[in-house]
Amino acid sequence: MDKNNYVVIMAGGVGERFWPMSKVDRPKQFIDILGTGKTLIRQTYDRFLRVCHPENIYVVTNEMYRDLVIEQLEGIKGEQVIGEPARKNTAPCIAYAAHKIYNLNPEARMVVAPSDHIILKEDIFCDIISSAMEAAKDNENFYTLGIKPSRPDTGYGYIQYVAGTRFEHSELLRKVKTFTEKPDEELARSFLKSGDFLWNSGIFIWSCKAIISAFDKHQPEISYVFQKASNIYNTPDEKEYIDQVYPACKSISIDYAIMEKADNVYVFISDFGWSDLGTWGSLYDARDKDKNKNAIMGENVMTYETQNCIVNVPEDKLVVLQGLDDYIVSESDNALLICQKSQEQQIRKFVNDIKLFKGEKFT
Repeated sequence: MDKNNYVVIMAGGVGERFWPMSKVDRPKQFIDILGTGKTLIRQTYDRFLRVCHPENIYVVTNEMYRDLVIEQLEGIKGEQVIGEPARKNTAPCIAYAAHKIYNLNPEARMVVAPSDHIILKEDIFCDIISSAMEAAKDNENFYTLGIKPSRPDTGYGYIQYVAGTRFEHSELLRKVKTFTEKPDEELARSFLKSGDFLWNSGIFIWSCKAIISAFDKHQPEISYVFQKASNIYNTPDEKEYIDQVYPACKSISIDYAIMEKADNVYVFISDFGWSDLGTWGSLYDARDKDKNKNAIMGENVMTYETQNCIVNVPEDKLVVLQGLDDYIVSESDNALLICQKSQEQQIRKFVNDIKLFKGEKFT
């Protein structure tokens, strides 16, 4: 393995769309949501051990989850956990990680990936990541993985690439033409029909030098915050400084901050059994089903005239369901959700209302 290869796993999200299974004190990335015996973050970490030395894997997370990360990722050291004092979306945390790693190794190349994705074909995934890391040696361009779309999904962002281009690093590599945020169904159908659009996986590869330069150019306010700390990264003074300045950073995604502004972005056309596992619907698709197409997590669930449901309840809870079709049923600690699958986009509203009218203890 190349000593200049680094991985940054982003694991700071709350996972509100999976409430009540995912709660503030234990979000979905720290749960064995697929029933494999490993949490999502553990699966992600193990996957990247195939392309990167363990000491070069960093996890960016909210400071409140630091102990959870160390508990679940056996062998990871405290200095490899980058604690955010506030949630500011993906751009500030990526800038922070890039500066911290660059301070250790100016030749570093880094993969940035979420902690909660499903990847079924790990061999193919690791091959593409290795090709992207090799390409990133140019210290200039940005690389991302675009997923071949199988349906006109409105829940994903899309990447349009320049058709017909070929590059030496991989026959799968294309120049990016545009990024598009989540489209409506009509637009998504047109994307699928055109044949030159991919789902945006949110996985990026670049050299630390290149991404730091991009922040200098496109996000000077964010860049200033982290450039100013160049002499204290990886020292005892780092945390105090970050705790003071980080909350004032602009909250913005890396897509808006850099990717949509840069003209040197390239995409690997990818097909490795990917899902971002962002909704109950995507979890339903990923889980095994019974003969009535119910995806059930719980040892003591009895169903009658019930079909197309996803059920997540404690192992020791007896649950009897009758007459449900296409519902989410989830219980965790002090909360129970019963919601039509087709209305799951309202869960975030439910959570906000709960905070307002019932208090934080339920979320």
